Amino acid sequence: MAKSRVALLRTSPATVLADYHELMNLAGYQDVVARDADTALKINISWHFFYPGSSTTPWQLDGVIRAMKRDGYDPALIHGCHNRTVVIDAHLGERENKQVHVTDAHGLRNVHLYEGEDWISIRDAVGDLTKRFLCLNDVYPKGFMIPRRFIGENIIHLPTVKAHIFTTMTGAMKNAFGGLLNEHRHWTHPVIHETLVDLLMIQKKIHRGVFAVMDGTFAGDGPGPRCMVPHVKNVILASADQVAIDAVAAKLMGFDPLSIKFIRLAHDLGLGCGDPREIEIVGDTEAARENWHFTGPFKKMTFASRMQHKIYWGPLKGPIEWSLKTVLAPWAYLASVVYHDSFWYPFLAKTQMEQVLASDWGRLFRNWETMEADARGYADVGAQAPELQLTGWKAFRKSLGLLVMCVREAPEFSNRHRKVVSS
Repeated sequence: MAKSRVALLRTSPATVLADYHELMNLAGYQDVVARDADTALKINISWHFFYPGSSTTPWQLDGVIRAMKRDGYDPALIHGCHNRTVVIDAHLGERENKQVHVTDAHGLRNVHLYEGEDWISIRDAVGDLTKRFLCLNDVYPKGFMIPRRFIGENIIHLPTVKAHIFTTMTGAMKNAFGGLLNEHRHWTHPVIHETLVDLLMIQKKIHRGVFAVMDGTFAGDGPGPRCMVPHVKNVILASADQVAIDAVAAKLMGFDPLSIKFIRLAHDLGLGCGDPREIEIVGDTEAARENWHFTGPFKKMTFASRMQHKIYWGPLKGPIEWSLKTVLAPWAYLASVVYHDSFWYPFLAKTQMEQVLASDWGRLFRNWETMEADARGYADVGAQAPELQLTGWKAFRKSLGLLVMCVREAPEFSNRHRKVVSS
C-alpha cells in the first residue's frame, strides 16, 4: 500500500504563486480533484478581524486558484465557500482578510452556505455510515443537517498552521467543522476530537475528492485560533490525506501528532496516516525536519479560553454547560464577542502583530489591493509599513455591531432556518 504523501515547500512572496502550483502537483491534487465536478475552496475565517496565522491568506487562495486555472480546471466549476457562526461575521471576515478581493478578481462564485443553500438530513446523505459515528448520534439524537451542495463536490480545505485551545492544533480536519455542522456546533465541544473524526468519515462519503492546502507563511502559537503569538515561518503544505497533513503540521510546531486525540483516533480507524514515520514527505525534506518548539495553547491561556475549558471539561461543566443547549445560550456568544472583539483585539492585538506585520508577508497583506503579480509571485511587496485600519477604537466600535449580530443570528432566537430537502 502506498504511503500517504504530504508536500512541503519553503516559500517567499516573490515565488509564492509558482510554489503553490508546484506544491499542489507534488501532492498529486490532479489525481484527487475531479475536473468534471464543482470544487469548493473551503476558506477558513477563524476571526473576522485580520490576525496573522488565523485565517486563509489572500496569497494562499490566489495561489490555489491560479494553479487550478493553469492546469486546465474550468473556473466556472470553482467557487469560494464560507460557513457562518454566531460569533464570526463571514462577510466582514472575507473583506478584512482580503479573500473576497481574490475571488472577485478571478470572477469566481462566492458561496455562503447559510444564505439560500439547501440542507439535507445527514441520514439521507450518508445512510448507514451514521452507525459508525463515534459521537454525533449522541450529540444530535434527532440527526443534523449538512449542505446538499457538498454531495458530489470536490472540496479543497484552506487552513493555516496554528494552535487551538480545544484540539492542541487545528488544520485540515477541523476546517470541515464549520461547513458540515449547523449553528449548534458548539454542542460538540466536549467531544471535539471524536467529532472531527466523524466529520472526516462524512467527507470521504459525500465528496468526489478531498484535498488540503495549508499556509504556514504566518503560523500561530499560544491560545489559538484567535489570540495567538504569530510567527513568520515561510512554509506551505498540501496533501490528499487530511490526517497526514495535520500530523506533519503538528510535528513542525513541536507537538507529538499521535498524542493529539483526533489524529490518533483517525489514524487508528484507518482514515489517514497520523504517524510521521509512515508519511512520505515530498518537496523540501529539510524544512519538514524543523521543530519550531511552540509552547502550545495551554501554557498561556487567555481568560476566555480558561473559562471555556472549565465549562466543557472542568468544575463549571455541571453548573453551566447545560445552559448552552437552551434559550439561555446567547450569553456565551455575547461573552465571546465582548472578550475577543471588544477587549482583546482593540487593545492587545496591535502589539502582538507588530513584528510579523513588518515582514515581507505583512507588507504584502497591507498592500495587497495594489500589488501586481508576475508568473512566480510578488517581487514587489511595497515599501509602506503595514498599518491596519480596523484596530484600536475603530475595532471596538465595530465590535458593538457584532454584539447585535450574535444575538440576531443566534439560532435560539432566529426564525431563519436552512431550506430542508429530502433525498
